[in-house]
Amino acid sequence: MAYLSVQQLDKYFGERALFTDLSFEVGEHDKIGLVGDNGCGKSTLLRILMGEDTDYGGTVVKYRDTVIGYMEQHTCREASRTLFDEVQSVFAPVMAVEQELATVNVALSQGNPTPELLDRQHTLREQFESMGGLYYKSRVRATLLGLGFPESAFTTPVGVLSGGQRSKAAMGRLLLAQTNLLLLDEPTNHLDIPSVEWLEEYLQEYTGAVIVISHDRYFLDKVTNKTMELKNGRLYITNGNYSRHKEQREKDREIELKHYKTAMQEIRHIEENITLLKQWNREKSIKQAESRQKRVDRLRENLVDPERDNAVVKFTFEANQVSGNEVLVARDLSKSFDRPLFRSADLTVMRGERLFILGPNGCGKTTLLKILTDRLPADSGFFRLGAKVSVGYYDQVQQGLDEKKTALQELWDAYPLKTETELRCAMAAFLFRGDDVFKPIGVMSGGERARLLLLKLMLAGDNFLLLDEPTNHLDIASREALEDALSGYDGTILAVSHDRYFINRMAGRVVSLTPDGVEQVGGDYDAYAAARRTAAATPPPAPKAPSTNTYKQRKERESAIRRLTTAVRRAEEAVAQLESEIASLTEQLQSPDTAADYEQLAALTAALDEKNEALLAQMEAWEQTQLELESLTAENDG
Repeated sequence: MAYLSVQQLDKYFGERALFTDLSFEVGEHDKIGLVGDNGCGKSTLLRILMGEDTDYGGTVVKYRDTVIGYMEQHTCREASRTLFDEVQSVFAPVMAVEQELATVNVALSQGNPTPELLDRQHTLREQFESMGGLYYKSRVRATLLGLGFPESAFTTPVGVLSGGQRSKAAMGRLLLAQTNLLLLDEPTNHLDIPSVEWLEEYLQEYTGAVIVISHDRYFLDKVTNKTMELKNGRLYITNGNYSRHKEQREKDREIELKHYKTAMQEIRHIEENITLLKQWNREKSIKQAESRQKRVDRLRENLVDPERDNAVVKFTFEANQVSGNEVLVARDLSKSFDRPLFRSADLTVMRGERLFILGPNGCGKTTLLKILTDRLPADSGFFRLGAKVSVGYYDQVQQGLDEKKTALQELWDAYPLKTETELRCAMAAFLFRGDDVFKPIGVMSGGERARLLLLKLMLAGDNFLLLDEPTNHLDIASREALEDALSGYDGTILAVSHDRYFINRMAGRVVSLTPDGVEQVGGDYDAYAAARRTAAATPPPAPKAPSTNTYKQRKERESAIRRLTTAVRRAEEAVAQLESEIASLTEQLQSPDTAADYEQLAALTAALDEKNEALLAQMEAWEQTQLELESLTAENDG
């Protein structure tokens, strides 16, 4: 059974063809990965399938029983609605029946039950149960927990959530809808690894069909059983996940190129014979030449040009000098902000190592890299770099760029001794060509900024690279180019990443950052995941026998209670201050004068997002501290 059929689909923007002659079907068990370079038309194709874009040629047939769910960005529009209510709204028909049933029950409880009311109650109760009314709230709760929301966030207004959390809420609504065909556009964006793993399990068990756009190759390998690649306006379809598709495409391209070369060789040979026959200028030879020309025409008509490679980033990392054998030694590092992040962190990195630091969001991985690059001070401990070590740092938030400069100015200021020709040649390898070199950084996409930062890093020639989420914002082709470049790098790498495919390909050693320090895990992400599963399955150690020194323990608890009480009060004050600032910014955004000033509107919007992020972090810190305080108080009272 097919849910969707597409025949000879064309999409043009003016005279430019985005894609032409696309034909495919979506079966009831298809889990399709839609891949391709940025800008090739993947999102446009999903909007056409959803019915949001009707300006196309060809046919899209949605069969009668097909119910499509489409994940849009920023679908949470009612800022005052709580997170739970936003996701629960997908069950509006069930809630309407529940409300009417409650009204009937109230009427019956007031006495004099009529036969009509009793019949209506019976009908509504059956309808409510058949629609899943008895367990829809528990489904909402399980979904939110699976996406990584703590239960304390369920009552948080949607307007306070970060962009990533709003995307999670949109995903939650979509997953709970009664659909049999999901269209997902970059669903893993903003999700941490546990949330992505939960989504993988959900989609693996989902009984309907899925079309998913993603640059996360590990996710695609886990979820998909068919791959469609949109390239140069054509669609290439293979059975299997992304890795299988990549292998098959390489084989197909080799065969295609071999057939093309053979056909061209035959055409050249025939054309040489035609030239000789025409030179003889005899009636018989002229007829033979005409016959052979027809054969050439048929060969050319059936000739398929070999697939053109799209422009990809091409570069290499090379260290200007060789470092000492011991590159980094860190001992007893610790760091706290509103709460402790980590303590007693020890790390030793030797020359040539590819070391990856993993751990859940918020455990302090980026903070640790900033300490090692002197961007933040440690609370305790020390670190030292080895002999002749020069450090290059890739910042995931891309703060090392001046938005007022052009791409060329940014590079020239960093490397003033290089000529314009040298810089422009290097920029061309990173796809900055023609007028792109004069593009202001402030209007660049995340992918363009990432390429510019990588270019600056490459030109520096450092022998110790500290990389914080270097594959963020890059499409698959650029990620693979980065992996190829780093594979040939003769220096040392210390990296933080959520890209599990990247980790498996690049890592020589993986460690886990925990509140109590750095734990050695294994060789790659799969070893890290296996260690996490083992730890989850291991029962907790038996509680220690209580100490006889109860007076000392009680004094320590009372001291801790006083400290936590102060922390809770300070967190509450910070929350109140942030809420006041958010209210002020919101009021400014609603002003007609602001709506007419694009630059002020953009600045206020960015400031509001930053304050909302800070508020959420502060609320989480308050909640954690409050829980610790309540637990310690209960223990002390006991």
